[in-house]
Amino acid sequence: MTICGRAFDAVLSDLDGVIRFYDMAELEELERSVDLPQGSTAEVAFRPETDMPLMRGEITKERWIESIADGLADRVPWARGYELGMTLAEAKFRADEVVVGLLRQVRAAGLPVLLVTNATPWLADDLALLGLTGPEGVLDDVVSSADLGIAKPDRRIYEAAATRAGVAPGRCLFVDDRRENVDAAVALGMTGLLYREPADLRAALAPLT
Repeated sequence: MTICGRAFDAVLSDLDGVIRFYDMAELEELERSVDLPQGSTAEVAFRPETDMPLMRGEITKERWIESIADGLADRVPWARGYELGMTLAEAKFRADEVVVGLLRQVRAAGLPVLLVTNATPWLADDLALLGLTGPEGVLDDVVSSADLGIAKPDRRIYEAAATRAGVAPGRCLFVDDRRENVDAAVALGMTGLLYREPADLRAALAPLT
């Protein structure tokens, strides 16, 4: 666990790798069927030149899938690359109930919980499926790169999140599984937690829970 900074009055959390996790079994099976190493589709899909236009809300899901097929075209037929991209885009996912439970405790302690995520334009639908929004949800607000047109680690997305939380950046705990995103938050004075497992978050929240 890596924690830097000081006390906090709001919790800002990443989504993927902290709260949400994907089932890649179907994609891995499809990759094996075309003799691609496991992870090949994701490697293409999440290259900055492929991924960031989607995260900034500049392209559609359809165009993102097509760009994945383009990136795989030297290894598999374009139609099969498209199928791989579609399978990735439609992968099933779940919320880590331990983390969700910890965030509920934060809200019960009277602190706002905000999602700060590099997200797709269909984030709202995903959050509803996860049960994170609505009357029974755990989020007070959602700060999405696709809505703002800026993505982590751009300092402006952190500043926007702190403003929405109603607290100074130096009073925010920022939780993310990518070091560069945590480092950017810490540079603004936030408390930073580099997340690896629920025990990390539990320890950081111990004074509250």
